[in-house]
Amino acid sequence: MSGRGRESRRILGIDPGSRITGYAVIDSDGQRSQHRASGCIRIGAEPWPDRLGNLFRAVSAVVEQYAPADLAVEQVFFARDPSAALKLGQARGAILCAALQAGVAVYEYSARAVKLAVVGTGGADKAQVQHMVRVLLALAEEPAEDEADALAAAICHAHSLGALGGRGAVASWRDWSP
Repeated sequence: MSGRGRESRRILGIDPGSRITGYAVIDSDGQRSQHRASGCIRIGAEPWPDRLGNLFRAVSAVVEQYAPADLAVEQVFFARDPSAALKLGQARGAILCAALQAGVAVYEYSARAVKLAVVGTGGADKAQVQHMVRVLLALAEEPAEDEADALAAAICHAHSLGALGGRGAVASWRDWSP
């Protein structure tokens, strides 16, 4: 996909989770993005180290199948439960290692930046993100929450590529103009 001479990049968006990890693959030239694949990786009930291994292998398989140039992942910034925060951090580590091992460039975005890029406000709720992702990518149906968050991360990265006619990255879809 290419628009007016712009080169398209394949982006893998990930919404990390210790039980459910959303993933999304889009192609984008910085102006237009096209959905390629998305879904959820559900981690089983095995002991924690085995679950991390399963997550690593599942993300590695997605990377191998779709060959993304970039990985966009949400930063972890807050958790009420220290044990949950630790598990989420370890899950992110498995995801990052899978991407880095395959030579995929990793980019991290705050949840607020992702919501701002997709919805136009950093305080958007999950339903707003789901709706805007569906609209922006012309999806036939609304994606699941974790899948939508992964799609939003990929879209956020597409907006930040700076491939918008040399004008630099935009903070939100509302700031974009052809």
